[in-house]
Amino acid sequence: MLPIALDPTKLRIGLTGEGDALARRKAFLQAAGVEQALAADAGRLDVLFVVGLPREQSAALAAQARAAGTLVNVEDVPELCDFHVPAVVRRGDLALTVSTNGKAPAISRLIREWLERAFGPQWSGRLQIAAHARERWRSEGCATEELSRRSRELVAREGWLP
Repeated sequence: MLPIALDPTKLRIGLTGEGDALARRKAFLQAAGVEQALAADAGRLDVLFVVGLPREQSAALAAQARAAGTLVNVEDVPELCDFHVPAVVRRGDLALTVSTNGKAPAISRLIREWLERAFGPQWSGRLQIAAHARERWRSEGCATEELSRRSRELVAREGWLP
């Protein structure tokens, strides 16, 4: 597993499918900053999500996408996926993710639910405070190690983590 975070403003992301799964995945993509997922023209995409379609149709779309160099995720069909989507808790720009490499999604969901309780909505504001402080410290010429030290001190002083 290679955990990475992709910038949706620099990628062409597609979504195709049917039913409730399509609506859920669309909401997930929008929360991640994908303004509008493109229709599934695999030749023009970097990433394609396929949801709620029959297996044969999903397999054909996945093969077409791969042939065009597009990364594919077919929901709930790991053998057709180039990547899987972790469970996510979003608090503004803070994204906490949990993955079991697709082996135990229920465990990922359980941990995500715990993280939602442990990291409430206040973390969005906390992240903004930390980001502004870091920006100020960088403008003062702080080196990376100093930025890290000051960030740790801020979190400790504010009592944000136990």
